[in-house]
Amino acid sequence: MKIHTATAAVILDIRRNKADGTFPLKLRITFQRVRRYYNIGIDMLETKWAEVQDKSKTRQELRLLRERIAAFEAKAEGVLKTLEEFTFEAFERNYFQSESETLKEKAKRRDIASAFQIYIDKLKKDGQVSTASSYEGALASISQGYRSLSFEDITPEFLKKYEKSMLQKGRSLTTVGIYLRSVRAIMNQALDKSIITKEQYPFGKHRYQIPASRNIKKALTLAEVEKIFHFSAQPGSSEEKARDLWIFSYLCNGMNVKDICRLKWKNINEDSLQFIRAKTANTAKTKLKPIVVILSQPAQEIIDKWGTQERHQESFVFPFLESNVTPKRERDLVQNVTKFINKWMKRIANNLGIAKPVSSYYARHSFATVLKRSGAPTEFIAESLGHTDLKTTENYLDSFEDDVKRKYTKALLKFND
Repeated sequence: MKIHTATAAVILDIRRNKADGTFPLKLRITFQRVRRYYNIGIDMLETKWAEVQDKSKTRQELRLLRERIAAFEAKAEGVLKTLEEFTFEAFERNYFQSESETLKEKAKRRDIASAFQIYIDKLKKDGQVSTASSYEGALASISQGYRSLSFEDITPEFLKKYEKSMLQKGRSLTTVGIYLRSVRAIMNQALDKSIITKEQYPFGKHRYQIPASRNIKKALTLAEVEKIFHFSAQPGSSEEKARDLWIFSYLCNGMNVKDICRLKWKNINEDSLQFIRAKTANTAKTKLKPIVVILSQPAQEIIDKWGTQERHQESFVFPFLESNVTPKRERDLVQNVTKFINKWMKRIANNLGIAKPVSSYYARHSFATVLKRSGAPTEFIAESLGHTDLKTTENYLDSFEDDVKRKYTKALLKFND
């Protein structure tokens, strides 16, 4: 019979901050007033930790973090329940057992959490911090309420039950889809490695199909884009800077914020620039194709206005990133720029009477949709966006405006006399 009262909780360890101002989250195990702390690989600012603890804040980013934290606590509590007699050493042996196993041993256990962790570690090693974080969120969500899950546990019935449970908790179809696409990717790897059979594979026709979320278009009309172009902002203000960066994205093939931040002077050549999308940089090198942007005069003026003075080939065009930073630090810096743009663009849109939550994403979608409405071929738009699959491009493209629809409808009645 267990008589120990050891407890587990994840806390923010504020005894010593890191160079970037963040503090590590640690798993705290307490037994008879003695505490030990174990790093769980998550760092954050005190302000972010306060947001995580404030359950009234329901942003997806915060929900993901809460689920990841809950997963660490649940795993620790599960280990504590198995110990007849508690010692810190016994806890550590059981808690960290999976981390000391070889990849082959993990595969033999047929444990989906281990397969997830192997892939998460690979993503982090490759610098894909955001993708790794998404997989961690998926793992935390799918594992909630279970001490362990084998590949055999992931059946169509399990997935249907999971989807229903998530929707009952108020999660969106988009969130469910993101998590389950991660699960499907891990199951695909297991199938490729013969860890599971085709009969055990739970996804597909007549099995389980991941729900398609409603594709909310994020494109502005050309008239709305024009309003943003001519918006009067105080020179040198945050408002002007955010507007200019949004316009730069729109004019430069819908370049996303991360690629804008990573742009170097070596990428610019007279009236054009070339870059490889960060999102596709880890694909097979033979498939990589630089995106070529013809620099319009307004885009060049934005570079001249906000670009760095030091114009060495390896210097960044805009002063947002630092050299030789970790992937996590880069992600944090890019997120700061994204939040900055989104904050001010929503205010600008409101001032202009644009009834849409304009964000950095709108620049990319608007670029594609305005080209479509001008008659540009989908293949050209796909190449400009850096897409290899036309279906991806079609998802970006908004439907035609009502006046265009009326024009084509009238054409149905233009009979020859």
